[in-house]
Amino acid sequence: MRDAKALILLSGGLDSATTAAMAAVEGFFCFGLTVAYGQRHDIEIDCAKRVAASLGLVEHKIIELDLRAIGGSSLTDEIAVPKHGVDDSQIPMTYVPARNTILLALALGWAEVLGAFDIFIGANAVDYSGYPDCRLPFIQSFEDMANLATKAAVEGSGKFKIHTPLIDLTKSEIIKKGLNLGVDYGLTHSCYDPDEKGRSCGQCDACRLRTKGFAELGVEDPIEYAAQSRQL
Repeated sequence: MRDAKALILLSGGLDSATTAAMAAVEGFFCFGLTVAYGQRHDIEIDCAKRVAASLGLVEHKIIELDLRAIGGSSLTDEIAVPKHGVDDSQIPMTYVPARNTILLALALGWAEVLGAFDIFIGANAVDYSGYPDCRLPFIQSFEDMANLATKAAVEGSGKFKIHTPLIDLTKSEIIKKGLNLGVDYGLTHSCYDPDEKGRSCGQCDACRLRTKGFAELGVEDPIEYAAQSRQL
């Protein structure tokens, strides 16, 4: 058991739930941070609450920061969510400008207050949709910045570490790891554009990657999809 605090960015999605479970099994005292940034729906915020409760996090904080004031993404603006399949050759419109930079900055601030020098984020550079802020060079650069820009690090209280335990895993590998840790994926949500009943569309990039991961394992995805909607 590690007698240390860790802060986990918890979106309510599959990846962040797995990341939180991995931090917990390492023996950290886990604190969850969810940011309601003006995304298209509140479903994932509710899922984050349920995931935090199921994993027994010490505290779960929700911060509201409306990135719709900036826009520029189909998740925060009046732009249609792409549903034509994953295309790694270009950055899709579901990219939210500087989102991980903003989320990690908020996490760093709370972590410094808590005295938590371990920050976990479910960034993934294998089964991802072209997001530049999910790559290891970005994570390493942010970690360097964190240790230059904080009182705690400069005064020698500790050194910040940004953990990305999923960075090199495929979606099926992530799901397998989570299932082995007892993660209830029925509590999670991945879809960018759910219907009015909260059912996943099955056609956006996030749904395609999720369903592909479960299919490769031969495991049934426990969440509900709109009828006849799932596509790989």
